[in-house]
Amino acid sequence: MHPLENVIWQALTTRQAHFAESCDNARRFVQEVTSLCAFDQPSNEGYASLARLAGSDGTAAVFLDQPYETRAGWEYIAGAALLQMVCENGHAIPSSSARPDIVELGAPDSPEMQELTALTKPGPFGPRTHELGYYVGIRDCGKLVAMAGERMKIPGYTEVSAVCTHPDHLGKGYAATLMTEVMRSIRERGEKPFLHVRSDNARAIAIYERLGFQRRWEGHYAVLRRTG
Repeated sequence: MHPLENVIWQALTTRQAHFAESCDNARRFVQEVTSLCAFDQPSNEGYASLARLAGSDGTAAVFLDQPYETRAGWEYIAGAALLQMVCENGHAIPSSSARPDIVELGAPDSPEMQELTALTKPGPFGPRTHELGYYVGIRDCGKLVAMAGERMKIPGYTEVSAVCTHPDHLGKGYAATLMTEVMRSIRERGEKPFLHVRSDNARAIAIYERLGFQRRWEGHYAVLRRTG
């Protein structure tokens, strides 16, 4: 099995087990960190474990190999086709020679980070998501206008995530610049960067391919709510 198969489960049972809440065959990140959940297999037992973990009316965001199929006790809230990409070559260079000032982000920046991700919707981002790793951003007149950072970690790999730019600042190369910085940090630890992106986000995929990412897996992202 490739290390990035069932990657949420792999993260929560290896390098990020300290962020995990568990119930039998299911795991989830502490909810203030992110809403991502996983089971060892999408079986009846896996979904039953996830139901106990989510609780009454609780929600779970999962990655699936196939589109979600209606299942008793669950309501489908949202989702999308998902693409996983990996950068193996280690030679990504930002397309622009003019590098804006990059600042490291942390706990004091969390409200602004949540505001930017709520506007741009790169994926689930909570008040403690910044605790998952190295986050960097670009400010304009003091306001955070672009950011990127690290999310899931498994042995040998770290995910580049929360890549987003305020709509008023698109086209300036900020995403590539910030991703290159995060990727540099990942490689310095002897690891390989990977990421997830909606399959219909052609603009983002084109940027990632220019940075050396290649398509590895196609699946589905689903947000589910427990019912009954």
